[in-house]
Amino acid sequence: MSRVDDGTERGNDAVDEPGWDVDPNDESGAAVVAAVGRQIKTWREAAGLRAGELGALLGYGEDLIYKVEGGSRIPRPEFIDAVDVAVGAEGKLAAMKPDIAEVRYPKKIRELAKLEAAAVELSAYGNHNIHGLLQTEEYARALFGMRRPAFSHDDVERLVAARMARQSIFGRSPAPELSFVQEEVTLRRHLGGRMVWRRQLEHLLEVSELRHVEIQVMPTSRDEHAGMGGEMQVLKFKDGSAVGRSEGDFGSRPVSDPKHLRIVELRCGIIRAQALNPRESRAFIEQVLGET
Repeated sequence: MSRVDDGTERGNDAVDEPGWDVDPNDESGAAVVAAVGRQIKTWREAAGLRAGELGALLGYGEDLIYKVEGGSRIPRPEFIDAVDVAVGAEGKLAAMKPDIAEVRYPKKIRELAKLEAAAVELSAYGNHNIHGLLQTEEYARALFGMRRPAFSHDDVERLVAARMARQSIFGRSPAPELSFVQEEVTLRRHLGGRMVWRRQLEHLLEVSELRHVEIQVMPTSRDEHAGMGGEMQVLKFKDGSAVGRSEGDFGSRPVSDPKHLRIVELRCGIIRAQALNPRESRAFIEQVLGET
């Protein structure tokens, strides 16, 4: 047996169930998880249950109960639902799931998602793989799965879920204007295998049919190319402000200074002019798909 900070005993043989560890550098996320954990502990104690007893009722390890209550583990939605029923919270704990659903994603991804959700216009150039907003779930899972050092299975699923959640931007109303330029090689690289790759190309064609989305292809045969410095992105907001990022420039950090933004916007504009137009690009993608 071991003792936690409040002096209560717990067993050492408990096994953690699926969930996510809290990033110690994510102060806002950690605060939300800690608040939910305190609520769970309060309801458990009010129900007259010890941590081990609640764990036994739910089929989870006792150690997980302590970690969730202590704010060091992000619980999955099904865990919160099960606890809500077990302690008789009548939906009060389950109502906190949206807060947990947001902070379970890495901080950088949450910040990017907030910018994308507020943007009225987005322009992006991708030279290494398909842009995250255009990826299928299978393609995204393949990308994260091939990273080295390898991510754990839970981390892969967490990152895939975060990437898919960002794609709610396509269903927003009013719809933002979205413009993507993809390097030809990103269409020809069979990441994830032939079937995953084919489905990704089909998805690009489907997305390109949306009236507020333009997808262009930058052919490898181009003699001039303004994007040789790497991928870039510009997001514009309804108040007239904007944020840009260009790989290799300005420390690869997002910038909002007008002088820096002008450089990124200039490059994005030239890249769009150098690429195939949307109709030509769609025909090109169909051609690549047909070659399979």
